[in-house]
Amino acid sequence: MFRDKLQSDRLVSEKQTENLKTELAFLRSQVSPHFMFNVLNNMVTLARKKSDQLEPSLFKLSSLLRYMLYETDEEKVLLEREVEYLQSYIDLQLQRFGSKVKVNLVMEDYDKNCFIEPMLLIPFVENAFKHGTGFRQNSEINIELKAKTNLLDFRVSNYYDNSIAQVKDKTSGIGLQNVKRRLDLLYKNEHTLTIENKDNFFTVTLQLNLH
Repeated sequence: MFRDKLQSDRLVSEKQTENLKTELAFLRSQVSPHFMFNVLNNMVTLARKKSDQLEPSLFKLSSLLRYMLYETDEEKVLLEREVEYLQSYIDLQLQRFGSKVKVNLVMEDYDKNCFIEPMLLIPFVENAFKHGTGFRQNSEINIELKAKTNLLDFRVSNYYDNSIAQVKDKTSGIGLQNVKRRLDLLYKNEHTLTIENKDNFFTVTLQLNLH
């Protein structure tokens, strides 16, 4: 009878683990198709203009897709790879927006041997581009990343117009609720997420204990 109880508990645990993996895979997969369409449309324009920017853009998109398709199945990835993905994403967005958007990117020396849940940081940056552009003639997005002794400090801020943003929210891609759920599943009691909307500036700060 005791053996049956152990086997039953093991089966329940395995089922819970499988359900967790399934949910995480689903949450990771929700990359905004709107962004992909915009990137591809921009590349069509570059091709028509026979622009020299087309080839490097294709390489960046290829790198971005390779990471999404082949590396995000891992439970954890090197922080360096996540940062490279962020950089490719930002570069493609800047090519699309041109001088209309300025990104102030500060990445201090970080431990490249740290591991992190894949696709965890991109929603904050995607959210900044989605809701922080189009309100001003020259929009600005500020991104800071620090990682020392297994402690990650990540901050993203952008100008935010509440009256216009309410319309944009209806077509949001990866949402902050997605990130909150993943943080609760994987980093429960090991993270602090602060979201502040003050003086029309939206700031997200994530502090995370990396394993």
